[in-house]
Amino acid sequence: MTGPNEVFFAMCAPGLEPVLHDEIRALRFGKVERQVGGVHFEGQLRDARQANLWLRSAVRVLQRVDRFEARDADALYNGVSAVDWSRFLRPEGTLVVDARSRDSALDHTLFIEQRVKDAIVDQFRARTGERPSVDKDSPELGVFVHLYRDRCTLLVDTTGDSLHKRGWRRFQGRAPLAETLAAAIVSMSQWDRRAPLLDPFCGSGTLLIEGALAAAGIAPGGFRERFGFEHWPSHDAQEWQAQRDVARSAGAFPSKLIVRGWDASADVVESARENVAAAGLDGHLELEVGDVQDFAPRPGWNAWVVTNPPYGERVGDARRLTPLYRAFGQILAERCRGYHLALLSGNELLEEALGVKTTKVVPLKNGALDCRLLLATL
Repeated sequence: MTGPNEVFFAMCAPGLEPVLHDEIRALRFGKVERQVGGVHFEGQLRDARQANLWLRSAVRVLQRVDRFEARDADALYNGVSAVDWSRFLRPEGTLVVDARSRDSALDHTLFIEQRVKDAIVDQFRARTGERPSVDKDSPELGVFVHLYRDRCTLLVDTTGDSLHKRGWRRFQGRAPLAETLAAAIVSMSQWDRRAPLLDPFCGSGTLLIEGALAAAGIAPGGFRERFGFEHWPSHDAQEWQAQRDVARSAGAFPSKLIVRGWDASADVVESARENVAAAGLDGHLELEVGDVQDFAPRPGWNAWVVTNPPYGERVGDARRLTPLYRAFGQILAERCRGYHLALLSGNELLEEALGVKTTKVVPLKNGALDCRLLLATL
């Protein structure tokens, strides 16, 4: 017998909300609503577990535990104290509190975090004589506090470490994409998962690996050792193991699919192969040593070129990179007619050197950097 539905919020990086919204709708969760910074949905805890396993563009999944007015410190303390925290934390457990405040009387986030922490540990101490401790590095429970116009929303983190930490990465590279952003870029490219997927600047292989995992129907969360909800006292380990086994047995790599990458550094290619093997894709992805002049896709492939070339302050000076972009633009025009392009750009001067007429430009964040995803049919 199941209880009433819970409210969850899947968080994502700015600009990825439409991708995440489509993913959550595909999982058929209830009352899906896109908002700034993520997507709300309703369901049972098993749905949150499913979201952690299968969402490719989300960074974490939060469960809302309460909402109440908090115009002063006492109201905040009393509201937090009204929640039964033994559902989510053991008396000897560890926690961390993260607060945000906007347009509220309580606007000092460190004070808010301290007050919320006090309410939680005081509850345990009064009930059991023990109290949880704070661990900012590896807490068993993350508590999120959002104050907006004096209304407090309390959420707990079902995820633990960010979902971009898939578990397959062995090699980072000089400027790696987060796995969640890479998966979203592949999705926004509208790759049909049948045509060849090509990356002439593959680096650590993140775009290709995330594309291949999606094409194979492999759960991105299946590589992880642990999620936040596994620490909860209410956690049903047997049910979770069955759910995880189903996810791990799902999917198969399409036999005729071509996924291929190039990089100018032999060392980088060798390290990227370690990532491919750790993702269980050995023998399915082809990685070659070669610079932009070696990028020679076959005529008639009608492939997708999805790539994150070096740009500006991240890995070099834009002026130095201009000839590279100019040469790549010429190669795309000469060798890739009819192809689709999705290119993450961090420098408008380099976009001009590329010389590709875009059909759509999507503003994105790559870490702290403002970027643009250029989409085009060549």
